[in-house]
Amino acid sequence: MSTEVKSKEKVQMDPAYIIKLTVTLLVTCVVVAACLGGVNAVTEEKIDAINWENTVAAMKAVVADPDNTTFSDELPLTDEMTAASGSVTLDSVYEVQVGGAGAGYAIKVVASGSQGKIEMMVGVDSEGAVTGVSIVKNSETAGIGSKVMTNMPTASGVGVLSQFEGKSAADGTLTVGANVDAISGATVSTRGVTNGVNAALAVAGVLG
Repeated sequence: MSTEVKSKEKVQMDPAYIIKLTVTLLVTCVVVAACLGGVNAVTEEKIDAINWENTVAAMKAVVADPDNTTFSDELPLTDEMTAASGSVTLDSVYEVQVGGAGAGYAIKVVASGSQGKIEMMVGVDSEGAVTGVSIVKNSETAGIGSKVMTNMPTASGVGVLSQFEGKSAADGTLTVGANVDAISGATVSTRGVTNGVNAALAVAGVLG
């Protein structure tokens, strides 16, 4: 073994070298963590503001009087509310307020569609009737399930999402083919939305 190789091995095993390397790595990690923390602190507030704006836009799309409506902060989800939503995931609930008085709820749920999850906002007034349905996010098939997501009209001429307006627990469980019309070829997507509306009505019933 050459003298150069032996010397290199000696340097690598030198305790002082190992300590220096360890300290260097530690300082680097601390600096990187501080930089990431700083970036997060700067951007977190902006991201939260954008997310809230998007949430408000979805809620305004499902209330009767969006220009004069405000919304509470997100309400705590109780076990009773979660249980009421059944197989549909309850994401969040906000109180709808008109003139400072409670006027119902905006309820975000996540139901199963034909190609994945359908995130939707459902407005329910203080009388327990649906005021609107808005699709927040979906992965339904373009040209088929997407017709449901964009509120294309059913055979009756009413938008597939619009048909839920005015529906309440008094109508019984909403069911495609009974009291809900499907878009031709997109029955599964329509059923997913219907399940979401049923869940939102059940949650609103718990809230009273």
